[in-house]
Amino acid sequence: MALEQELSKTNREQVLSIEGLRMRYNGRYVLNGIDLEVHRGEMIGYIGPNGAGKSTTVKIMLGLVEGYVGNVRIFGQDIADGNVEYKRRIGYVPEVAELYEQLTPAEYLTFAGELYGLSYEDADYKAKLLMDCFGLEKSYHSRIASFSKGMRQKVLLISALLHDPDLLFLDEPLSGLDANSVMVVKEILSQLSAKGTTIFYSSHIMDVVEKISSRIVLIAEGRVVADGTFKQLQQQSMEGSLEEVFNQLTGFNEHKAIAERFVSIVQEVN
Repeated sequence: MALEQELSKTNREQVLSIEGLRMRYNGRYVLNGIDLEVHRGEMIGYIGPNGAGKSTTVKIMLGLVEGYVGNVRIFGQDIADGNVEYKRRIGYVPEVAELYEQLTPAEYLTFAGELYGLSYEDADYKAKLLMDCFGLEKSYHSRIASFSKGMRQKVLLISALLHDPDLLFLDEPLSGLDANSVMVVKEILSQLSAKGTTIFYSSHIMDVVEKISSRIVLIAEGRVVADGTFKQLQQQSMEGSLEEVFNQLTGFNEHKAIAERFVSIVQEVN
């Protein structure tokens, strides 16, 4: 009973709160009133069409974008108060990241670890072990410039997790990974979530979002149009897969017609 009460308390612990979030670019609202609460241990699948405001939301939470209207609180702290201490408890894997190619993983990861408050010795120790988990132990002192896309993505994932963050933002984290590595990363995320790490996961790969997310938040035109478990979203839209739910809730149902026209042009005889 005590264990159940503790788990219930953990699940209620608020990690992130967004109220009335609005952001304008060139006279147009990219975000138009986002309200969202996220609790400890939740794995949020944050999805939406291109231009819906996903990346802008994440960049605001990371403190990379200013000029917004509304309130954003992380770990109970208003991120607009100028105190950036909360960032030490956050990990981030961006969709497109420029690694310092002339560095080795040893140099890059110890540098990242120290930025998050680890000692050089602790960062080096953990980085070596994590590289080994990904089968990259022999490349620890090689230049990143020689790495494949998948190898670079693993280094990015390690850099985001090295300091054991309480809140993890992931934007297309499986990009470039082979099938075996995808399974490993999905299991890592599942186990981190079970141990209390809150994960904010943004991707266009609907089947992955469907399988790993404990909760799915769908935005369109700068607003939240659906928020719930996959089963709840299914019931709301009366559709099967998350891809079908996505298409119905965002009003996109032209994919078959577009594909047919495309194929007909490709196969057109001159």
